[in-house]
Amino acid sequence: QVQLVESGGGLVQAGGSLSLSCTASGRTNSNSAMAWFRQAPGKERTFVASISGSDSPTYDFDTVQGRFTIARDNTKNTLYLQMYRLKPEDTAVYYCAAARWGDPSRYPSGYAYWGQGTQVTVSS
Repeated sequence: QVQLVESGGGLVQAGGSLSLSCTASGRTNSNSAMAWFRQAPGKERTFVASISGSDSPTYDFDTVQGRFTIARDNTKNTLYLQMYRLKPEDTAVYYCAAARWGDPSRYPSGYAYWGQGTQVTVSS
């Protein structure tokens, strides 16, 4: 089992920045794909970004538009999401996810482990 704990969410004004972290514990695998998803109230959970075991990132460009950066530090078992130029439409609960194996996926079904989520609220 792998446990994931997100942190770093909060309230920020439009145009501001936030940095999210996700620390993994348990039977972690530095070669596993990891990802960030988000879920706004009343909406489905959607893909934001993923990173492979070889540190290759993938973004949902419609969502991110060059404003977010995903990274991982395997020495700390930590996944990061740096968010810049935040917009009110970025308001959501952000979830960290880890796969057991395989390539990164854009779909929640591609991930076996999930954190509890961290709230990001962007005020206009």
